[in-house]
Amino acid sequence: MEPATDAPAVTDNPSASRYELHVGAELAGFVEYRRSEHGTELSLLHTEIEPAFQGKGLATHLARYSLDDARERGLGVLPSCPYITSWIKKHPDYADVVPRDRRADFGL
Repeated sequence: MEPATDAPAVTDNPSASRYELHVGAELAGFVEYRRSEHGTELSLLHTEIEPAFQGKGLATHLARYSLDDARERGLGVLPSCPYITSWIKKHPDYADVVPRDRRADFGL
């Protein structure tokens, strides 16, 4: 069993406008975002996993955390990132975080 310090941990880094995933002390990946002018929507722009951490299912941790965080904050999500859009399509119970009038824009 791996030590808890090696478990993936996602945090919001508002100063960098991104959710960051760390494995131990290493930055393993992130999702860049932009808050809307009125603060009611969150555009998820780009998901990236560092090469050494690819293929370990870590992007799904980032997607789930970012969508759960937006839901908890009552924010509508605009999934401009193709990975996030495809993730929502595979997990349709998350489609509700995308404003109804914008879902068609993302094929949802």
